[in-house]
Amino acid sequence: MPFLHGFRRIIFEYQPLVDEILGAMGFQYPEQPDSKQVSMLLKKLSQSQFYKEGVSYCLLKVTELGSMTAAVMLLQNGADLNFEDPITYYTALHVAVLRNRPDMVEFLVDNGADVNKRDRIHESSPLDLASEEPERLPCLQRLLQLGADINAADKNGKTALLHALASSDGVEIHNTENIRLLLEGGADVKATTKDFDTVFSCIIFLLGETVGSDKEEAKLINRFCFRASKLLIAHGADPSDCPSHESLTHTCLKNFKLHFPLLRFLLESGASYNCSQHGPSCWSGFHIVLDRLCSYLSSCEDGDSADILQKAECVLDLMVAHSPCVKLPRNFEISTASLSDAHASEVTALHQSFKQMERSVPALKHLCRVHILQSLRPWPVDVKVKTLPLPDRLKWYLLINHSASSSIEEDL
Repeated sequence: MPFLHGFRRIIFEYQPLVDEILGAMGFQYPEQPDSKQVSMLLKKLSQSQFYKEGVSYCLLKVTELGSMTAAVMLLQNGADLNFEDPITYYTALHVAVLRNRPDMVEFLVDNGADVNKRDRIHESSPLDLASEEPERLPCLQRLLQLGADINAADKNGKTALLHALASSDGVEIHNTENIRLLLEGGADVKATTKDFDTVFSCIIFLLGETVGSDKEEAKLINRFCFRASKLLIAHGADPSDCPSHESLTHTCLKNFKLHFPLLRFLLESGASYNCSQHGPSCWSGFHIVLDRLCSYLSSCEDGDSADILQKAECVLDLMVAHSPCVKLPRNFEISTASLSDAHASEVTALHQSFKQMERSVPALKHLCRVHILQSLRPWPVDVKVKTLPLPDRLKWYLLINHSASSSIEEDL
């Protein structure tokens, strides 16, 4: 017989043997299995040339069903823990994770299964699979307790944390708790795939999906992006890192009208408004916001211009308030040719005020404000400002967005 693989191999080689074993164990018939009879059957079948594959394939099946008793019996009779399903190339440990059976996961590892074993197709580890679905959180917890390598990467350079982020769609799959558990377990926030995807790549992609999408769906995605970003930043991730297309801050600055709540959170959390690696020569928050402001004002309805201006001024104030001195790019110029005279005057005034700030020595009250706001991190800063034993006038100076009637989380 020629070499067979996958489904054909199961059917032609050892499916009859598998059916006989599973039948004797009571998985195909309702009667209670007799362990003595099962042992006798296994001993009898052990003479078959396909016995090893058959009894090992049975282990995959009983793992899927969650029968610890049957798994013990099969292991005692020669089942191979590292046997791979001929179709999926998953081992019993992979199957236990996919079926969310944490007790079976622990049993298999205790009996010698490699907790970091990768399949031959995608090179996914049990931890990778556990990280991809919220329902598999119990297996994720158990694997970490059993010593799974939290920062091991697959053939594409994707770690379990990147798997958790990439599998989240923000609408039906919210892997927030999986992400939290991995970060608390020491997952590397600087992990990068071979395609240069970072921990923020998925969030940036999902934010792009909100443009023109259903209102309720956009709300769910924004809420997930906020919560995931909050967790990542709390564990040291840099949202302003280079390159610009992988920078969450850069993405939010370019679309501050749509992503204003998330951008406000980033700036209040201390994210750099310039490229954190190369400074304003690479990309500058002031230039991006004023340039986008001109673009918005040149195409918006008159009734929307006040809201856009308010958001732009709030973002610009946040950048100033959280930095001891203003850092602008060289030859910092803005074209207002497409704007009405009134709007051109307002944008020009903002532009000139920041150039003047850069040339001037920072005022003492400004430096004090920066120091106080930095001391009140992590976010939410505005809530902490309101609880300070300070005069209302000083609190007013410390607060940036005075017109906000709701918190960032409520906005999202």
